[in-house]
Amino acid sequence: MFSNIIYKVQDKLKILYDNSLFLQNIDIFILFSIISVLVSSLIFDSDYIGFIALVTIFLTVVKILTKQRENFSFNTFEIFIILYFMIVLISLAGSSLFTLSLKGFLKTFLYVGFYFSTAHYLKNNLSKIPLLIFTIAFCISFESVVALLQNFSHVEAISTWQDTSGLNPEEVMTRVYGTLKPFNPNLLGGYFVAGIPSLFGMCAYFIFHNKYKFAFISIVLSLLSVLALFATGCRGAYLALILILALTFIVSAKFFWNSYKKVYLSIIGGAVALFTTALIFVISLRARFLSIFAMRNDSSNSFRFNVYQSSIQMFKDNWLLGIGVGNRNFREIYGLYMKTGFDALSAYNIFLEIAVESGIFALIAFLAFLIVLVRDAVKIILNSIDIETIIFISAALISILALMFHGLVDTVFFRPQIQFIFWIMVAVVSAYKKVNNLLI
Repeated sequence: MFSNIIYKVQDKLKILYDNSLFLQNIDIFILFSIISVLVSSLIFDSDYIGFIALVTIFLTVVKILTKQRENFSFNTFEIFIILYFMIVLISLAGSSLFTLSLKGFLKTFLYVGFYFSTAHYLKNNLSKIPLLIFTIAFCISFESVVALLQNFSHVEAISTWQDTSGLNPEEVMTRVYGTLKPFNPNLLGGYFVAGIPSLFGMCAYFIFHNKYKFAFISIVLSLLSVLALFATGCRGAYLALILILALTFIVSAKFFWNSYKKVYLSIIGGAVALFTTALIFVISLRARFLSIFAMRNDSSNSFRFNVYQSSIQMFKDNWLLGIGVGNRNFREIYGLYMKTGFDALSAYNIFLEIAVESGIFALIAFLAFLIVLVRDAVKIILNSIDIETIIFISAALISILALMFHGLVDTVFFRPQIQFIFWIMVAVVSAYKKVNNLLI
């Protein structure tokens, strides 16, 4: 029924489409707007980034309403995205702080709308996936250079980003934050987690196409990005990087294990040795990494544990519909539960955050979306014979899984710079799934 309504509108506007050069080339403008979202994330505030994303949604709607036989099609995990969004909408209606929740809901609408716009574009323009992955890799490379320059200049911390009590001066780390706003090393760390798989993907892409000069440049930029990630001092990003490297080696084993087993194992051993050497000889890095296991003896850890306890209690009291989506809403309600004298902007765990803000059913819908997404991506990786497909869907899957792993201890995932990369990666999986279904 919905499709029939769209087709009728398209028939009415057919004459407009046939006589408009802009509408006939609207895909060019949609692609430009998606790339602009990624590039603008490097320097602009959230409002400006969101406005550009809104342009992407608007252009997609115009395309669907004017181009003949253009329509949305949904796969299984996209149905769970829609279900999650509908539950968030119900949570908004039941929130005691409706105005603050409305602001958070509008952000959710923007992210989901941007996803469906990007997915719809890529499903019909599969050849543009390398360009988007390249853009993400470029942005990550830019931030890595900025971060390393900040590290060499020993940039001063804008806030208390490290518990220095009990540390010698040489153990205090210079935590870089790049150009992402608001300036925060954990945000930059999460940004690297989201984007470094794109750099790895471009390395494999250039090697596959025998463009070895570009492959060498990609490898160098990948190493710089890994070093920059370490310089953020983001401990959650450290753990996520280990997962990224592990998943990368697992996927690459499909191609190299049988023929290059010794070389493959040597590379793995070299990576482990390099990481171990860095921990041994870089005193500030070792102190920062070991603080992960300090538990309550580290103030940052202790603060998070207190937030977890309070957030769990918030969820118990609002388990059905939550308190309403949005960090401002969370901040207001958290004041009634906090166990310390310090305020908290989030639950420092994205799954707990979803449960607190939108209730148990929203969490179930989000988890179902992730499970089906990962299942579909793994199936394509195992069954596809197209190397380029395997490269890019692997990069997307590794990015998604690494972000979810990092999200166990932080909620910078909800910042637009990371959110938009996440949804582009999901759109990549969706586009390849559509092609895979057609081939089957």
